[in-house]
Amino acid sequence: MPIFAAILAITGWREKGETAGGGHLRSELAWDRFMAVDEAFTTRGAVIALSLFLLTPTVPARAQNAPIVLVPHRAIYDLSLGDTRANTQVAGVRGRILYDFDGNACQGYSLEFRQVSELDSGEGKVSTTDLRSTTWEGADAKSFKFTSQNFVDQNLVDTVDGHAEHDTSKTAVNLDKPQQKSLNLAAGVVFPTEHMLRIINAARAGQNILDFPVYDGSETGDKVFDTLTVIGGKIAPGERNHDDAAAGVPSLAALPRWPVKISYFERGIAQDSSEQTPAYAIGFELYENGISRALTLDYNDFVVNGKLSSLELKDEKPCP
Repeated sequence: MPIFAAILAITGWREKGETAGGGHLRSELAWDRFMAVDEAFTTRGAVIALSLFLLTPTVPARAQNAPIVLVPHRAIYDLSLGDTRANTQVAGVRGRILYDFDGNACQGYSLEFRQVSELDSGEGKVSTTDLRSTTWEGADAKSFKFTSQNFVDQNLVDTVDGHAEHDTSKTAVNLDKPQQKSLNLAAGVVFPTEHMLRIINAARAGQNILDFPVYDGSETGDKVFDTLTVIGGKIAPGERNHDDAAAGVPSLAALPRWPVKISYFERGIAQDSSEQTPAYAIGFELYENGISRALTLDYNDFVVNGKLSSLELKDEKPCP
């Protein structure tokens, strides 16, 4: 799952009444969730998402028709408040995302994701969220397993556990938590890794727009997001330099990357105008091997920036 799919976004403010154990929280504004990227990059999403093939770090950029492979890696993103807009109640944001991706094109792809975020809403009101997510997606993009826990001020408020399977006529979802439930979604919904692959394929081909529904098991596990992905022109080596962990990795210097923005739209939400407003949007620079940098998480009222502060390229696990 890409980072954009992994990042479970703040879709708005809500009142938290009870903890998972039945206790009461303060009646104050708290985060619903911080998604992904992957997705992205996701999004679990993650998170998001991300929305997640192997790449030998020393291999140069390959031909456009070469198979897409994603490098196993462990990345840390430091979060800070970016732009704010009218009527925002956010005075400050700080936090960190841990994104640990592994797998290969034979055994499938796993992601361990954690995001701890502290939100300052002014007047001394500070809320801390801690989202923990683990996902696995089959290499054939037909199977997806997910589990997540979301804590607000150390109180467990959301737990999701389930799996989904594609067949020719539907996408069957079976949830164990927050409650046992079975759903049949459209066969055309896309899991996070497939989302990543379609973006990279489109970027290689010079396409700019992708539009399809994504299922990442986020929220209570029964939600499908319509997504609009906009892909910018390829960033040439030496352009858009960043003071981050990717800057010191020689294997990334000549690797193709593109600016990407993904908008996530909730289904069934009435709009006051003919132009639908996304629940959130995620921007990032996406390398051909699935690594993301320069994150922006746009929640309409405010934007959170994510700087890649640590990057570890892990050992390959080639197919047998």
